[in-house]
Amino acid sequence: MSKNLNIWFFLSLTISLFVLVPILTVFSGFFDETSNYYEILKNTFLIEYIFNSFILLISVLIFTFLLGTGSAYLVSFYTFPLSNFFKWSLILSFAVPPYIYAYSLTAFFENYGTAYSILKGLFGAGDYNKSIPKFDGMFGAIMSITFSLYAYVYILARASFLYQSQNLIDLGKNLGFSKFKSFYKIILPAARPAIVAGLSLVAMETLAEFGAVDFFSINTLTTGIYNSWIAFDDLAFANRLSFFLLLFIFVLFILENLSRKKAKYHFNIKSGFKQKEKFKLSRGKSLLAFIFCFFIFFMSFLFPLSQMLYWTIKFPENFFDLPTMNLLINTLYLVTLSSFVLIIFSLISNYGNRVSNNKILNIFSTLSISGYAIPGVILAIAFITFIAWFDENMVKSLGLFSIKKMFIGSILGLVIVYFIRFYSLAFNGIKSGYEKINISVDESSYLLGYSKRKTFTNIHIPFLRNSLLFIAILVSLEIIRELPITLILRPFNFETFATTAYISASEDLLEAAAVPSLFLILIAAFFIIISSKYILRDNEK
Repeated sequence: MSKNLNIWFFLSLTISLFVLVPILTVFSGFFDETSNYYEILKNTFLIEYIFNSFILLISVLIFTFLLGTGSAYLVSFYTFPLSNFFKWSLILSFAVPPYIYAYSLTAFFENYGTAYSILKGLFGAGDYNKSIPKFDGMFGAIMSITFSLYAYVYILARASFLYQSQNLIDLGKNLGFSKFKSFYKIILPAARPAIVAGLSLVAMETLAEFGAVDFFSINTLTTGIYNSWIAFDDLAFANRLSFFLLLFIFVLFILENLSRKKAKYHFNIKSGFKQKEKFKLSRGKSLLAFIFCFFIFFMSFLFPLSQMLYWTIKFPENFFDLPTMNLLINTLYLVTLSSFVLIIFSLISNYGNRVSNNKILNIFSTLSISGYAIPGVILAIAFITFIAWFDENMVKSLGLFSIKKMFIGSILGLVIVYFIRFYSLAFNGIKSGYEKINISVDESSYLLGYSKRKTFTNIHIPFLRNSLLFIAILVSLEIIRELPITLILRPFNFETFATTAYISASEDLLEAAAVPSLFLILIAAFFIIISSKYILRDNEK
């Protein structure tokens, strides 16, 4: 038994240390000597980077909270026209990355863009450009990120609302609370941990966003990090900027923990759990609820989808010139391989933590999941730096062949950094599933003569199949959407739908970017529809 325990402990520890290496590389370079670019930027644009990142973060958090929580509350507690449709369709915003939403905004509202063409078709020739609003700059970035990420808050808030007891609602009635006061005083506080979890994901994604802010020429910490490496080859300064970026996240977490220090998120109800009833809204309120949910659905999914489809139809030559099958194979190859690696090693790591119950291992495991909080561009650069250092100081000193080509500009290196970046999603997802398996199940298995390996394969994995499916879909979506890591580490002439769309847009060829963007949206939407229907069916049981 101790032998098996040592093996699982070793495997879990090895995985955690492997993930930690590039993360620690980021922090180890914080105090390295930088170029003169640091002094120049510190005295010029650094404050602008920090200020823009702060404004972007706070604005996105406010709007995602309002959209995500509001829509989740409506579909969870009330029935109105298409409420059953909205409960899963509102998740489709995951299919539209912020940078593709940014392309859609620009293409629609730019001079002589789609809005101009619509007005010209309806009312004839005219100078419509003056009356068409321009969604660019900071407002465009806020709008793009908000409508792309609000579903993080929606899906977690809805899950929390779904399992709230009718007793809580009855409690508000007994106290004489209005529906609004019951929501504010009882329902919302009970769902606060889930909402905060969603907002935390939004915060990390916002601060790590590169494509949309770069497209709108917004100087943030992320673009500064990218430029400090690409333009000035100064990794140390990139690490310093990343520190400021991570500081935003840590400050938010601290403030949230302090704010809920005395809060109570559960209620001791002696009568037990009572199935929540949905209320049918009056005609006027039903209409308002429908308009609110449809507005979010339209703006987050139908609008960018329609814009990309419009450009594709208007310029069909871009469709025929696109190496669609090659891009599809490349995208699905990365998704399949990376998801498989993430799930397998996250399973092993979680089980190692479970059977070992070792404090040191728990510490390393906790540290290893911080990769998601670090922007992809930083992880990619840190990975390249570590491989270059290891190759120069370890491999070549032993007289061996260089390993740079094996890891830099290769599928292997790309999958490794994907693994580091999204390890926390897979690890935490499986961990939450494991929390539903009582330790007595393991003890009973051992008494029946099962080894730890057999318990893992024959009992745990079948029990975790629902969690594994959800994680596979979630990780696949993240990899399909991921841009900076793929841009930096992909092999030569290896393109995906995401990189092809970005390259076209960066060259001001929005009509050419529409076709790969459309395929990316449709593939992501396919994954989302499958997962959302499965999850909803499971919840309703």
